[in-house]
Amino acid sequence: MGLHIRRGDTVMVVSGREKGKQGKVIRIQAAKPHKPGRVFIEKLAMVKRHTKPSAENRNGGIMEKESSIAISSVLPICPKEDRPVRVKAKIVGDKKTRVCAKCGEAFPS
Repeated sequence: MGLHIRRGDTVMVVSGREKGKQGKVIRIQAAKPHKPGRVFIEKLAMVKRHTKPSAENRNGGIMEKESSIAISSVLPICPKEDRPVRVKAKIVGDKKTRVCAKCGEAFPS
């Protein structure tokens, strides 16, 4: 099954500086040996980066962008209960899907 979070999921941060905030996952960075996976959430964990002028950014300057959050610090929001929940894998037919551990509601793929 892989990860309990997928791109496009609405998640809530359960620990750290951004605790209690919700957002949509825009990118996932896979785990590396001895490092947990990371997620980038829309409009959360914003950092400022000083950039040189380039082809995309003619002027350069200070840009704000999303920083990563450890994947273990976020939980997906259940579509039925509208609160953060843990995820289980369930086999439906010949396909494995993610379901809410509390109510059994399937997460959209």
